[in-house]
Amino acid sequence: MSEEKLLFPSDEWISAYMEKLNQNEAYADAASWWEGDFIFEITADGKVVKEPIKFYLDLWHGKCREAHMARPDETAEFIYSGPYENWKLLFQGKIDPIKGIMARKFKLTGDMGKVMRATKAAAELVRTAAMVPTRFLDD
Repeated sequence: MSEEKLLFPSDEWISAYMEKLNQNEAYADAASWWEGDFIFEITADGKVVKEPIKFYLDLWHGKCREAHMARPDETAEFIYSGPYENWKLLFQGKIDPIKGIMARKFKLTGDMGKVMRATKAAAELVRTAAMVPTRFLDD
């Protein structure tokens, strides 16, 4: 029997993601020095996403200390945003998280230099997201 697919984004999906991330030894190693939180934003496209959807991750020394749907007024050191279609391609491994910024598929707000030193950690964040059984809004 296959695992139930969780709607991305949702509280259930984010909880499963946090659990898998905290079990990922490759991420723990790659991000052992990292201190910083993120808001990941799915921008409105007028089709699938009518208003921006945001979720929050508090990442600290290779672990995720907190993860939830972001409140409207919530802030973070970094904001990584892009359209829903690009998030799907990211999870499918068709867009690299860092190269996606350079190609303007995603926008990063925050210290780009710090993020550029964490390319392996970024790749593991995405690889871990792909491990969560996911159902997209337009599936």
